[in-house]
Amino acid sequence: MNTKRITLLAAIIAGLAATPLVYPVVAHGADTAAIQVKEGYYKTLVDYDYVRQNVEIPPKKGVMIIDSRPAARQYDPGHIPGAVNIPDSQFDKQVAKLPSDKSTLLLFYCGGLECMLSHNSAAKAEKLGYTNIKVYAAGMPDWKARGGRMSVSAAHIKKLIADKASLVLIDARPKRVADKGMIPGALNISDTEFDKNIARLPADKAALLIYYCGGLECVLSEKSAEKARQLGYTNVLTYPPGYPEWEKLHGAAAVAAAAPVLAAGKEKGSVSVASFEKIWKENPASVMLVDVRDAKEFAQGTITGAVNLPINDLEKKIGTLPTDKPVIFICGTGARSGEAFDMVQLLRPEVKASFIDADIKFDGNGAYRMAEKK
Repeated sequence: MNTKRITLLAAIIAGLAATPLVYPVVAHGADTAAIQVKEGYYKTLVDYDYVRQNVEIPPKKGVMIIDSRPAARQYDPGHIPGAVNIPDSQFDKQVAKLPSDKSTLLLFYCGGLECMLSHNSAAKAEKLGYTNIKVYAAGMPDWKARGGRMSVSAAHIKKLIADKASLVLIDARPKRVADKGMIPGALNISDTEFDKNIARLPADKAALLIYYCGGLECVLSEKSAEKARQLGYTNVLTYPPGYPEWEKLHGAAAVAAAAPVLAAGKEKGSVSVASFEKIWKENPASVMLVDVRDAKEFAQGTITGAVNLPINDLEKKIGTLPTDKPVIFICGTGARSGEAFDMVQLLRPEVKASFIDADIKFDGNGAYRMAEKK
């Protein structure tokens, strides 16, 4: 072999050595490209389409999706539906969460192409004898960017409630089931009654909606969440473990609804501001608060948790009002809310209706100032 050939061969070998290795992503989409593998990456990588086809509620048989990120800061506020949280730092302590069948498909993910947590956990699972392991290297950033559905944990819902955050928590189970216990502050809008209760959803399509139902085998919350997305709501999440997990974590007594006590106001049919505010603070799910102002006014500010049913639409939608809990009407001065009360008394006297006769200033962020009429 002459000197020129030796030099050329050496150059080719050096070039190959300098070129980063790539593993082909399991391709389930035409736009899938090879991922440049970094040192420490797991040997088998998959893309968004592959993961999406394995995301189901109830969870797909023979598949476990594992979120390797820390719980409180990352998994709790948003994760792939049905994913189990096993933080890589806690892998050895939480290994019991893994399935007993070593042939189960394990799909690990974490915080994107720079995140090594999922790769580290995948390698640990392989050492335990699992034989069907894959890593979604692009992880949560890619999932969100592609519009993947999102779920939250019980811990995050508990924090939102404690922080009095602006959200609408919706129990999609049938009324007869939800009546036995719901998460505090939740509205019961059965999936089968979804279309009849659209008026109870917030006017703001960017409002945070969190749906739940009867656990991982229950599809009602997923169905209702998708219906809400079809209506244009852009911030719709689910809590797949639902009420069974919540009850296990926090107990039935913590969610049992107390019968609301509304003190009468000065005007016939009105309730006092003090009694309303006490119930709204302690047990908002026990009443339905209906803002009868126009949609434009409602969008500019209302009381967090109120639903919009403009007075001009009330007569044709009066059948949507529930009979299982008190309905309280509000507006800015007590005029339209009082008119709403009179209309319901005439057309649907079985509804436990009342109104607030007060001057209410809405601050636009869910806060309000309410002064009872003298």
